[in-house]
Amino acid sequence: MTPKPKKRKPAPKRGSSGGGGRGGAKPRKRTPARRRGPSSVASQPAPGADAGNVRLQKVLAAAGVASRRKAEQLMLDGHVCVNGRVVRELGTRVHPVHDRVTVHGKPVSVERKVYFVLNKPDGVVCSAEGVKDERGRATVLSLLRGVPERIYPVGRLDFHTRGVLIMTNDGELSAALTHPRHEVSKTYHVKFQGKLSLAALEALGRGVTLEDGTITKPAVEVSVVRETESNTWVQLTIRQGLYRQIRRMGEAIDHPVLKLIRVAIGGLTADGLDDGEYRALTVSEVYDLRSLCGLA
Repeated sequence: MTPKPKKRKPAPKRGSSGGGGRGGAKPRKRTPARRRGPSSVASQPAPGADAGNVRLQKVLAAAGVASRRKAEQLMLDGHVCVNGRVVRELGTRVHPVHDRVTVHGKPVSVERKVYFVLNKPDGVVCSAEGVKDERGRATVLSLLRGVPERIYPVGRLDFHTRGVLIMTNDGELSAALTHPRHEVSKTYHVKFQGKLSLAALEALGRGVTLEDGTITKPAVEVSVVRETESNTWVQLTIRQGLYRQIRRMGEAIDHPVLKLIRVAIGGLTADGLDDGEYRALTVSEVYDLRSLCGLA
């Protein structure tokens, strides 16, 4: 069903801090969150990872020893030991932290999974290839220098798009959150050029035809947040992740996007974080994210 467009004066609470108080909703007064350093980064396992019920071949794959299939062959060939005993049973489950796993006599180190939410500022590249890209522009990794683990962004935000960005070393969760079949919702505050008519708002809601002929899926929510003399701020929630989708949707309705802020992924927001600040996710937030894509 196409969501019915509506107007309202105040912006939703969940987006009020999505861009550090510029554009979109009016920010609430708050005490700025501090950027976390190495001593305060909260590392935590994925739900279930410390429950002692992880398949051994999955542990080996997570540690970078081999793919799961090749890890199984290593087990069958008798090259894998758990607590000093050879393990050939493919259904064997181990505790990834407390059990001692070796391959060819060498210990396997499993990196603990870490999860962060970053309030990405304008003018920063979503890349995990270093603190600067090939053009010398700062990347999101430059904002998380205090994190010892090798992490990477889940999905991408454009160079000039701000807001909620998940950073992690959990490849399983990252793949699940970005896979089209899970249709994880993402909410944006969008500043469109010009005054949007009811027809334009309805078009955003039911789906528009992009320049390459792709028809976008119906939006979950379309609502006017605020109107200026010449432009319109809209809260838009979608369950699709096409390349530069919202900017292309703006072009399709002849109202180019002037500013774009992602204010939520599922129920996760950047509330309390100024531009460029980040924090570790709580265990319940990680669990909720995994639940969104059927992993919990």
